[in-house]
Amino acid sequence: MNKAFVREPEPDGRAFCPRCAALGVQVRTSTLDYHIRADFRAKIGVYAWFCGFANCEVAYFDLFERVVLVNELNHPIYPKDTSAAICPCFGFTLEDVDVAIHERSPTTIRELLTKSKSNEANCGVLAPSGQCCMQEVQRLYNRGVGAAN
Repeated sequence: MNKAFVREPEPDGRAFCPRCAALGVQVRTSTLDYHIRADFRAKIGVYAWFCGFANCEVAYFDLFERVVLVNELNHPIYPKDTSAAICPCFGFTLEDVDVAIHERSPTTIRELLTKSKSNEANCGVLAPSGQCCMQEVQRLYNRGVGAAN
């Protein structure tokens, strides 16, 4: 069949990383401005997506396959660097999750959940994905508890 008569798929708002093909999470300009070093900020426009695949060197990308790499950011980010805070708003780390698993007590995770719902949380800017970390924290805790049993 001639490609001239094939209908292009309609855009649905999803975007995939041009390096690893992971589904991206759309972020706001304020998130990009906070995380990307000033000398690299012009590489990417207003509309961009976060690549959350840990092993990919791309932090942000756009629909024109322009990318901002992890080494072009102001600071390390989770999950690209597991020593970085999972929750940059309150400094909650992977080590904190491991302690909660070891103690078999989700008290610190519950405290983080309460804080994440407060006005102190600034996930839209501080989190590299622009989203609250609680889903990831709970996933890591549940996976760790399941593996410990």
